Amino acid sequence: QVQLVESGGGLVQAGGSLRLSCIAVRRIFSININAMGWYRQVPGQQRELVAEVSRGGEPNYADSVKGRFTISSVSARNTVSLQMNSLKPEDSAIYYCTAKAGTATTMTDYWGKGTLVTVSL
Repeated sequence: QVQLVESGGGLVQAGGSLRLSCIAVRRIFSININAMGWYRQVPGQQRELVAEVSRGGEPNYADSVKGRFTISSVSARNTVSLQMNSLKPEDSAIYYCTAKAGTATTMTDYWGKGTLVTVSL
């Protein structure tokens, strides 16, 4: 019912910057996008929250990225971006766009396919 299309990612040297973008395509227009965000996962490890923002709310960041990453969302366009600055090798992971969407009675988590971010020394 909601498809998430990610762009951005790639290879960057430590200290560099990357920008990830995601758009939520609703296949049923009665579904509302209530929150969007980004998670990341290193192979063999659990997926972890990077940043998220709900409609009309304040952004929430993982402690490890505070001050370096900035999430922005345009609710009217169902888009979310993640500006990543001062990247570190430990930021290397697959980054997944996520959205909480649904109706007044049902809410579902949707996930993108993921985009790879690699930070080299």
